Amino acid sequence: MDASSTKLPIHEHPLVSSARFHGHCQGCGKSGNYYGGYLCNDPECRIVMFHKECAESPLEINHPSHPEHPLLLTQNPPRSKCDLCGKYLFVHDFPYFYHCSICDFNVDTSCARKPPLPLHHPDPQEPPFFLIKENQSQKLCRVCEQPVCGKYHYGRPSCDEYVHLECVDVAEKVKHLPFHPDHPLEYTTSTYGEDHKSCILCGVTLEGVLYHCSTCDFSMCLGCVITPPPLVIEHPKTHEHQLTLSTRQISFTCNVCGVPDNRSSYSCLPCGFTVYRSCIDMPQVIIINRHNHRLSYTNHLGPGFSDCGVCRRPVDQLRGAYSCSICPTYAVHSKCATTIRVWDGINLEGIPEEIEDLPFKVVGDDNMMINHFSHEEHNLRLTSENVISDETTLCAACVYPLNDSGPIYSCVECDYFLHEKCANLPMKIRHVSYSGQFVLHARGGEGPEGDLFDCLVCDKTSTGFRYTYDVFNLDVHCSSVSEPFVYDGHLHPLYYEPEASITTCDTCQNTVFYHVLKCDVCEFSVDFSCATLPKA
Repeated sequence: MDASSTKLPIHEHPLVSSARFHGHCQGCGKSGNYYGGYLCNDPECRIVMFHKECAESPLEINHPSHPEHPLLLTQNPPRSKCDLCGKYLFVHDFPYFYHCSICDFNVDTSCARKPPLPLHHPDPQEPPFFLIKENQSQKLCRVCEQPVCGKYHYGRPSCDEYVHLECVDVAEKVKHLPFHPDHPLEYTTSTYGEDHKSCILCGVTLEGVLYHCSTCDFSMCLGCVITPPPLVIEHPKTHEHQLTLSTRQISFTCNVCGVPDNRSSYSCLPCGFTVYRSCIDMPQVIIINRHNHRLSYTNHLGPGFSDCGVCRRPVDQLRGAYSCSICPTYAVHSKCATTIRVWDGINLEGIPEEIEDLPFKVVGDDNMMINHFSHEEHNLRLTSENVISDETTLCAACVYPLNDSGPIYSCVECDYFLHEKCANLPMKIRHVSYSGQFVLHARGGEGPEGDLFDCLVCDKTSTGFRYTYDVFNLDVHCSSVSEPFVYDGHLHPLYYEPEASITTCDTCQNTVFYHVLKCDVCEFSVDFSCATLPKA
């Protein structure tokens, strides 16, 4: 286990502390920007996150809502409701909850820490609010303007007023925001036709519910009200000094990503260092699907680098970026490197480099015989000169004919053949089409059709070897495509675009909707099917 990671009972793998993350907490099911938490860096748990308090949840609690018995932290709930707030507990959204097996009593982790607040009207002469557990009404919550149907809520039907349980807490938070103590924010709505306001903290354009201070003329979204950012953050890997929240909308350029904007930020005034909230706690070591080596984050890139390896625009030598210690001029913008299409979400800091698996073992002393993972029952012998002229005899990996293709490996006991280059295919690769790591698999079916699959990027059906990640498959031809791609007959290098915006392939004239290789200079486009055709 890495020294910077912590093993907690709530998760099977060690967790790494994080100053900030944006996403879905696996403990309570809530999504948004959060400050202080844990991430799982294990490849099996892609982007698994926990709030600090969720990750550190005790295995057993005594709760005032159920004083008769202790409640045990339980994983993978059945389809049932939290007995305090009425939320359905699903495996994906609420994988953890507290449970009493004697009484079949369930409480989600949020309610276990902080039960729903009661709602009282400030005027005692007004009708009281009371808890409504079952209601098929399509009425809207007066705080968030979302339907109350199917959720526990407080209501005053005589006044046609309804409030979600969790929204009572929102109303209280609006009165006591730490960075704006002088005036409470007022609940209002933004409608089409008026000037759209943006949240002073996250910059999102506000449509519908918002909270506004008319005195200071600024607005906040519901998400930032529920989880406001802290006034100060200490994170030495982002900056060596304490960073202070600024809500003033002043134009600046983020020192981490180099993007100009006027959103709220954290800054160190003595150093002139300013950073977006979303750029705090960038992963220090990553690998992306555009480069074969690990990249490390640096706060100050310095001179001597080429354009960004993802967007191909210039990188600012005075700002933060990712660079390669092996390739001295390779760099990537921090925003480009950490997008979901490019990076798999795993911070490799403190994790040793993987030892590359070999696809075969050498057998014998002459280095001419191997035992390949795809055909372990027999050995394969290398033939330096291909003597097979039959066009129907195919390589098991690429399913191309063996004739006139250079050295091959052939089975000494059966009709099994591999091109030499196909026998040396790497067991794991990164590919421009997806951020995960693809693993090589041999054909697995019996009979002449083998194990059929459709390639993700060219959409051809194949029976050969495949590279697989999750439900995605690549044939060995498309798996070899990397950037920049050199296409015979075209002067300039080509680059991958996942969404082609209905482009026509300039080679076959077919319409391409996804997965295309394009030229930055002359807008030439080619689909993967044409790009990987065998050379004449």
